[in-house]
Amino acid sequence: MGFGMGGPMRSAFRITVALGLAMVLVFPADAAEMKAPPGRTLVVGTKESPPFSMKAADGTWTGISIDLWRDIAKQLNLAFEFRETDLRGLLDGVTDGSLDVAIAALTVTYEREKVMDFTHPFFHTGLGIAVSRQPSRPWLDVFRSFYSLVILKFVVGLFLILLLVGYFVWLFERKKNPEQFGGDMKAGIFSALWWSLVTMTTVGYGDKAPITRGGRSVAILWMLIGICAISVLTAHITSNLTLLQMRSSIKGPQDLVHVPVGSVADSTSSDYLRTNRIPFSPYKMASEGLNALAEGKIQALVYDKAILQYLVQKDYPGKLEVLPYLFDEQDYGIALREGSPLRVPVNLVLLKIIFSPAWQDTLSLYLGR
Repeated sequence: MGFGMGGPMRSAFRITVALGLAMVLVFPADAAEMKAPPGRTLVVGTKESPPFSMKAADGTWTGISIDLWRDIAKQLNLAFEFRETDLRGLLDGVTDGSLDVAIAALTVTYEREKVMDFTHPFFHTGLGIAVSRQPSRPWLDVFRSFYSLVILKFVVGLFLILLLVGYFVWLFERKKNPEQFGGDMKAGIFSALWWSLVTMTTVGYGDKAPITRGGRSVAILWMLIGICAISVLTAHITSNLTLLQMRSSIKGPQDLVHVPVGSVADSTSSDYLRTNRIPFSPYKMASEGLNALAEGKIQALVYDKAILQYLVQKDYPGKLEVLPYLFDEQDYGIALREGSPLRVPVNLVLLKIIFSPAWQDTLSLYLGR
């Protein structure tokens, strides 16, 4: 069930649903007879979490979780209405009773279970990491990383300073040192420009050197400026190379501490990052985080892997990718008010649905598998 289900968490998931299935076999009564008393329309909270819950332009809702709930409600003859909110609104709504049910891509956690009830899990997944897709021509990417407006301004400014230094050296040296800086202005300044360039780069061929007091004063000042200019340029290039190397070396959660990271606020992924003391930029929705990733504002986005895979395949093919790594595995469930009479009947119908061939058709419809 779900992307990348494996290891101990997969076993726990199977044990949980197997126990639930045993309940169906032991208590074969019609689940419709166990529904909550009629006469009230249930308020079902949800939020945008493609492909689990998606809102169309006409206001209708579709998705894996939405279709599951509709099927459950149909079999239990439950009247309901959807109410859109954010993740915090879903959790607070179920806790304070303003929502009867919350369904989207809600992870079952210890902290949440203390204040609300969850159904049996219906989808197993975990956290994933979205990154920029690495180019097939890395050297071209290196070249492009250096080609920036900052570098262009720096080079133009440095060339203007070179001309200015060359002019003053020629001005001081043209009469007392005509062998090296003599001739008309064009020839003299060209010679001085050559001297300025080899001095700045510390090559120092020694074929030209100022001999006047004024010329040497300019030379001393230029040497200091040249050292600083080369240091700044080297630092910029080194920074770009380091950033490019870090971007290409993100293989798993152990590398997140070295790069700018983003996540969805108040989610299990943000809890994971805080627990592991990994700084991150919070975003309201996964789509906002992926936009930031595509624009280079962050270098990795941590969120539910199934959702990241769906959004990347849909909106960023060839630009972003989700690493083939699943961690902090988790299960999705339907959240109910604590002590809700819906829990048993909903669980029975849910288990019947997820063990049916129709459920695999639903997953294939939205996940393409």
